[in-house]
Amino acid sequence: MVQKAAPGTLSGVRLFLDTADREALARWLPTGLFHGVTTNPTILDRAGLRSMLDDIAPLMREILAYPVQEVQAQCWGTETEALVETGLALAALDPRLVVKVPITENGIRAVAALHERGVRTTLTAVYAAHQALTAVAAGADYVAPYFGRIGDSGRDALAVISEMQAILATSGTATRLLVASLRHAEDMARLASLGCDTFTFSPVVAEQLFSDPQTTEAAAVFEATAAGA
Repeated sequence: MVQKAAPGTLSGVRLFLDTADREALARWLPTGLFHGVTTNPTILDRAGLRSMLDDIAPLMREILAYPVQEVQAQCWGTETEALVETGLALAALDPRLVVKVPITENGIRAVAALHERGVRTTLTAVYAAHQALTAVAAGADYVAPYFGRIGDSGRDALAVISEMQAILATSGTATRLLVASLRHAEDMARLASLGCDTFTFSPVVAEQLFSDPQTTEAAAVFEATAAGA
């Protein structure tokens, strides 16, 4: 008998759903497509949740009841000590939780302290290729560049992400490039052709993974044929 790969691990591809909306989680996570879920204070706020353990802990439990491997939640606080404190509190919720930390000087210091305590991390809010090198040097598990926002700034987002991917590929690091701020499934396909294999995206983009007029038409023909058989 052929052993099935664990959900979200097939071919090394890791897809994350970037939301805290419970209806979206209930729709998409049972598909088995997603390695995990990513959140941040802005995403929590959109779902009517606060960046507080009282709100985050129940959400994490609900997410981890689905067939996922990881949840990423962002620590908060402007000073290193606060980032470490909230990061440790988040990590204590479940061993499958990865703590997101903004790639600031205080954030880098916090990552070092979290790693000393065995906490996995994602350095986030990344916009420049040299920041990917910083994340590698810091030993982060993931580095999360904002593809869409890089493009909004007038730069060639595809070229910037490609440079980041090359840095990670040549460094021999275990750090994964977690491409965020994706607005179109087509952009994900282009990035995958460059070697990227880890993405986080909204439920809107998740919908696009299946949307193609010809696919819809073909499925309708199949159903009509089956009904008339």
